[in-house]
Amino acid sequence: MEEDYIKLIFGLKLKQIRTDRNLSLFGLSKLSGLSKSYLNEIEKGKKYPKPDKISILAEKLDVPYDQMVSLKLDKNLAPIGEILQSKVLKEIPLDLLGIKESTLIDIVSNAPAKMNAFISTIIKIAQNYDFGKESFFLASLRSFQEANHNYFDALEQEVLKFAKAYQIDLSQNVTSQELEEILVEEYGYTINNKDLEKHKELDALRSIFVPKTKTLLLANHIDEAQRTFIYAKEIAFNFLGYQERLYTFSWIKFENFDQVLNNFYASYFAGAMILPREPFTKQLKQLFNKKTFDPGLFVKMIDSFNASPESLYQRMTNILPKDFNVQNLFFLRFVHKKGDEKYYLTKELHLSHQHSPHANENNEHYCRRWVSLRVLQQIIKKKEKHVFDVQISHYPNNQPSYLVFSSATKDPFKENQYRSISIGILINPQLKRKMAFLDDPKIANYHVGVTCERCPITDCKERIVPPKILEKELLNQKIEATVEHLMDNLS
Repeated sequence: MEEDYIKLIFGLKLKQIRTDRNLSLFGLSKLSGLSKSYLNEIEKGKKYPKPDKISILAEKLDVPYDQMVSLKLDKNLAPIGEILQSKVLKEIPLDLLGIKESTLIDIVSNAPAKMNAFISTIIKIAQNYDFGKESFFLASLRSFQEANHNYFDALEQEVLKFAKAYQIDLSQNVTSQELEEILVEEYGYTINNKDLEKHKELDALRSIFVPKTKTLLLANHIDEAQRTFIYAKEIAFNFLGYQERLYTFSWIKFENFDQVLNNFYASYFAGAMILPREPFTKQLKQLFNKKTFDPGLFVKMIDSFNASPESLYQRMTNILPKDFNVQNLFFLRFVHKKGDEKYYLTKELHLSHQHSPHANENNEHYCRRWVSLRVLQQIIKKKEKHVFDVQISHYPNNQPSYLVFSSATKDPFKENQYRSISIGILINPQLKRKMAFLDDPKIANYHVGVTCERCPITDCKERIVPPKILEKELLNQKIEATVEHLMDNLS
């Protein structure tokens, strides 16, 4: 264990024993002959006493020496010991989130009972929602992205440095052919397009990198945009010098947070190379300056880059906050299988604060009026490669309204499965100044909810189930109001 954690556990244990004996620090000082300030630093986890001092404390507190130095804590503090011994604090990117580890340790030592209750609550939530290590890492990553408005200038500059060093013309579409040449000639890669297909259980994977032989196994049914993105990510791992990395795409599991962070950085680098900031920003400005919205122009913009719709929408979450000062937005990815009534929200990002819509883990039914779901319904009916739509979503009770762009495509790796990518932008006076087409009457307006179970809209034809949770909440409010009324009249 880390030395600091051993100190902290001993301090927590001493404080617990002292308080169980109804002793103040002053009283323990008088009893043991050790100074109050010294004991205070022990309890705060700043000092670890020498064996002779531990013997004195054990004798005066009537506790066996072995129990004093054991790393086990009593049941009511056991979760704190577990989290310290698991080194989970080392896995949390505290520095990225602006938190000092020493500060967190002080919080634990100053309020162990409250911290224990908090940790126990987190553990129960994790168990109820199957919140594993990977989910924890990804949640930490999202917090990091949100704290930085999902824009990382150092990576943008690294892309420009790479382009200059390898004479990549970012004013033209980057192709897989030129990136493959760099991987082979500069980094000694071998590209294998055959062996991955021999294993049916790997059908969901697009690539595997074998580090010993520097062999990159690729699924042979990936398209040009996917191949280019994979190559760009591999270049990022090498050019940026990342040792801790993932070897499969899509990922199977994360061993530590560095792998999560480096995977994100490599993906960001790839997106910034394939969708360079300057030409992408220029096209967005042209789109936003038009007084009427042209869906064809938006789709043309997607097609003008050697990138998937998902990569383009992801890139918008980098560019809009930085170059347009539009920071209130969300990104969503939905997955839907033909014949299944369920829609699964598999990825989301919220900048500035949590927006609607957002994930709901209570097995409820997402609002069918969302454009994110509508494009999925349309692509199944039309059997097209790409379906795009846009809408303005109004939430009830004077809640915010959002402009939402959404694209649906077939999942090339899973039969009869489709996915939609959406970006939603909070509508406010600032956005109206930046997007001339916001008052275009051709843009569909919908009154929406988050889930059917919580939606107050009474005339919704798309509703799947009754608003049972909302009805229960309203009934409870009536009961509370009636009880208060009776108490007031009878008091």
